[in-house]
Amino acid sequence: MLGDAPYNIDEVERLDRLIDEMNAQPLAFVVHLGDIGSSARACADDWLYERKRQFERIRHGFILVPGDNEWSDCKQPLERLRRWREIFCDTPREFCEHRRWESGGWIFVTLNVPGRNNNVHHPEHRARMKAVLTALDAAAAEAQKYAGLVVLMQANPFITLPRDGFAELRDRLAALGDKRPGRVVLIHGDTHLYKQDEPLPGVSRIEVWGSPIVSWLRAAIGKNGITVNAVR
Repeated sequence: MLGDAPYNIDEVERLDRLIDEMNAQPLAFVVHLGDIGSSARACADDWLYERKRQFERIRHGFILVPGDNEWSDCKQPLERLRRWREIFCDTPREFCEHRRWESGGWIFVTLNVPGRNNNVHHPEHRARMKAVLTALDAAAAEAQKYAGLVVLMQANPFITLPRDGFAELRDRLAALGDKRPGRVVLIHGDTHLYKQDEPLPGVSRIEVWGSPIVSWLRAAIGKNGITVNAVR
């Protein structure tokens, strides 16, 4: 797991070395939690295509989550989100970034929830969050037959502003944690500092490192949840 990098050319080179490290490990898959460049760079097609070519070096299954620097912080956010989907989705369509799969007896789901307060001031927020919550509910329902649920997104939803763009999502996560304590894991980036804690009762949280730290977390998933084996 990694996120919030590379923000500049130096970090591109460091990410290449990280990819070499990951390629040498027996990993089930790799997830990048978004912000694949500073907003000054990631709002441009050229940077996105360069990152796509770089990520294609990863020998494992690769999942990318959109971050605010790629779309919601750009001057034309909906156009940039459309281009992100065209570049990174196998089948570009609305909400193709919401993916779900099973691994290690757990259900994983990716959600398009960007930083900067979840773009709450833009009219697109309502329709996207309806799709986010629908995807989350579907994953949670499927997870009833499995050990638990792992939710992956870019934003840190515990950074709140006067108009809180994450309240509805936090409430839904809290309800899931109450229903299946210890069986809900949230993994995100956004604030660039590694954390592992329980910000909501019953919900474990892991945040990955971010720029200027270009690093990754290797984790194992089993019947008791996710264990971070290496903080790199």
